[in-house]
Amino acid sequence: MKRAIALIDGEHYPEVVREALGEVSARFDLRAAVFLGGTEKIDTSLVGDAEQNEYGVPVFLHEDASEALLLAISEHEPEVVIDLSDEPVLGYKERFRYASLTLASGAEYQGADFTLLPPSFHELSQKPSISIIGTGKRIGKTAVSGFIAREVSREFSLSGRDEGVVVVAMGRGGPPEPEVIEGRRHRIGVDELLAYSRQGRHAASDYLEDAALSSVTTVGCRRCGGGLAGEPFVSNVVEGARIAEKLSADLLVFEGSGAALPPIKVNRTICIAGADQPYEYILGYLGSFRILISDLVVLTMCEQPLAGPAKVEKLKKDIRELNPSAEVVATVLRPKPHGDIRGRRVAYFTTAQGEVVDRIAEYISSTYGCTVDFISTELADRRKLRQALSGLGEGEVDIFLTEIKAAAVDVVAEEAARRGTEVVFCDNVPTEVDGDERLVRLVIDLAEQAIADFS
Repeated sequence: MKRAIALIDGEHYPEVVREALGEVSARFDLRAAVFLGGTEKIDTSLVGDAEQNEYGVPVFLHEDASEALLLAISEHEPEVVIDLSDEPVLGYKERFRYASLTLASGAEYQGADFTLLPPSFHELSQKPSISIIGTGKRIGKTAVSGFIAREVSREFSLSGRDEGVVVVAMGRGGPPEPEVIEGRRHRIGVDELLAYSRQGRHAASDYLEDAALSSVTTVGCRRCGGGLAGEPFVSNVVEGARIAEKLSADLLVFEGSGAALPPIKVNRTICIAGADQPYEYILGYLGSFRILISDLVVLTMCEQPLAGPAKVEKLKKDIRELNPSAEVVATVLRPKPHGDIRGRRVAYFTTAQGEVVDRIAEYISSTYGCTVDFISTELADRRKLRQALSGLGEGEVDIFLTEIKAAAVDVVAEEAARRGTEVVFCDNVPTEVDGDERLVRLVIDLAEQAIADFS
């Protein structure tokens, strides 16, 4: 029988709770209960007394019920937590917080009409590893992943580790069989990506972006669906991991997709969260679970009008309160062209939206000495993107500067090829808003810790 603890409250009469605990004991090895609060139907002074409480099992009681749950989990290591509470003690938001704490411990969370399972993680045997996970799509996860791969590879090279980093990336448009791209040995450019696209393949998949912009070896995988806690419904990432373990690498980096997690047990985890997302996506629902399992949280989009200083500070504070052991870094993303655009007339293609796009265009102009004469924010909408391109006259620009996202290859690069216009790919680099420049050191330290853990 699975080891279990139960969540109870004082809004139910003790004899009713005892009956429910009896039902739990018939199905599980019930070790203890956690009292969440509520005083209407119970004398709480007796709840924590194992000899005198009215429930017949040891009861964990703490002024912070989350702490009580963590204490019970630490002492009894349950395989399942049974939720016998309800409104008003345990509302919708609170229930997700307890579910997150439970899943982060590796246990199931069950209630009357639901079961939440922690994601299944395949264990590696030959290489140390890091996961880069996210709280959603379009938050800069691939940009930060590429940045991490480059910085760690550079540090490893300086310290005499010559094998570097291999990135295993899964995406909604990944290949049917895991595919190795030798980005470390061969520069992936426009011609290579156009060749992929003309074969009917998704040429802007994350593993191709990582290889092209970070010059690292990548393994491309696919996934479909994602559970509340991030487990893909189907993926070939485990097969990709087996391939990656046979490649020359000092460290494997597993890159998630949207809010889906790579199904691999790793030594360290980095979570990317967009400060422009709704607060509950990061610190509510099962966003809390993702924060709890992470060693570093990188907040992106930390600028007006996406997210003001007050929201960013609240996110940082609340993340630290939820997971005191995790470092938190607030960043913005800034473009970095992979080619010379100085003195050129540029058409810029991005997935960024809203007022921030004008700020980014100004940054490109002032930093790289060019003029941005055309902007499209429609990379993710092929119909609108083609309409926008139809309004750009032949010869009006010298360069198409594009992120490697969505329709960047099959629409933007194809149109550039038709016109004979040069294409320059554009990276997005995380820049810390407080100017501390801690991020590089933090990711290198995590890489070293992952290697030390594995050893």
